[in-house]
Amino acid sequence: MAVVQEEPSIAVPSHPEEIKSIFELRVGKHITLQGSARITPAGVISTGIAVAAMALALGYLASSLRRRGR
Repeated sequence: MAVVQEEPSIAVPSHPEEIKSIFELRVGKHITLQGSARITPAGVISTGIAVAAMALALGYLASSLRRRGR
């Protein structure tokens, strides 16, 4: 017996609270860049935590370099 798998519809988001953005950037007369992005609320929170951790680490590094230079 063969099992037929149906592909999910493109119009149905994979997450109910998914945030989607589509943009188009024109540069001059002949260049057009198109793009899209998707993110979930959990992705926004994870990105914020990652950025905060990197900022904390860079701040610690900058302060240790100032102390070392004296």
